[in-house]
Amino acid sequence: MNTSFIERCISGDAFLDEIDDYVDVWHDDNTSDNIELCEYLGMTWQEYSLWVTNPNILGLIVDTRRKGQTLENAPIQEIKASLAARASSKEEAQRVMNWLQRIGKLDET
Repeated sequence: MNTSFIERCISGDAFLDEIDDYVDVWHDDNTSDNIELCEYLGMTWQEYSLWVTNPNILGLIVDTRRKGQTLENAPIQEIKASLAARASSKEEAQRVMNWLQRIGKLDET
């Protein structure tokens, strides 16, 4: 498989705002029928699900991956700090916190 979008972002060969171009290539590529879009982009299903509902989370996904982790296995303190710095609104931050609770990463309080 070619280098994924996430891997290219980490290496500096792609920018976050190019993700739609990668999605278009996946749709147009005849060989992509055997691979899910999340895998083609280099995301876990959980990351992909979160990105689809909240595209602004893409930077957090890339930053977490840059550290050799996924959102599912990253220390919650790192996610919270990064989320606080990146959220464009209180509502956006709350949606991510709700997702973290659903995947068992964050205790309900």
